[in-house]
Amino acid sequence: MSSLSLRLPESLHRRLRELAQRDDISINQFIATAVAEKAAALLTVEYLEARGQQANSKLVDRVLSRVPDVPPVVGDEIPAPMRQPNRGFQLSASRKRKSAGSKGLSRSQRLKP
Repeated sequence: MSSLSLRLPESLHRRLRELAQRDDISINQFIATAVAEKAAALLTVEYLEARGQQANSKLVDRVLSRVPDVPPVVGDEIPAPMRQPNRGFQLSASRKRKSAGSKGLSRSQRLKP
């Protein structure tokens, strides 16, 4: 185990002490857990980005072609302010033509309120 000297403002130290007491743990354990949680979150983002780089766009298109183009079940709708196109994933030209369908609109255009 290693040591780390940490300087904190008195007000933050006081709040940490209160929170640690509330959880019946030491301040050291509280900080170690907080750092572990933050590291896990950052590492998860890195992991997902690396996995995303390995994606096979043809396979993604094939899987998405099986998804029925129907309205979501009541309660599963995406709230209007959150509806933004995913610019990280672009459909292939054949998928774009297929998704336009007989209505002449892309799926993202049909989802807009």
